[in-house]
Amino acid sequence: MPDSDSDPMRYAMLGGDPSSPLEKLEKYTGEVDWSYLRPHYENGALVWVDPDLSLTEVGHAVSIDDTDRVQAWKRSGDLVTPSEPHALHWEATGARFLALVVSPFVLIQPL
Repeated sequence: MPDSDSDPMRYAMLGGDPSSPLEKLEKYTGEVDWSYLRPHYENGALVWVDPDLSLTEVGHAVSIDDTDRVQAWKRSGDLVTPSEPHALHWEATGARFLALVVSPFVLIQPL
């Protein structure tokens, strides 16, 4: 077994990522098709985020359980749990989204 000085692999401890919480969330953000999101919709885990909001900031609020902000966005219609008419429309149009996983939720914004 190589000693630590000669081992070219440097193993980091989990959680050793020096990124800020917002930078970490950005790493889990990407563009996806509706076909990828449909199972999450069917499981009730999908949350639509108004395009005027920062998806990363909403994800951060959800991840730290900032109930006041999240509830305010829900009351104003900036966060919506999609319904079947939404799903049917997105299926028919082949919609694409920016998505962020904040377990157990998948936050989405239209592209």
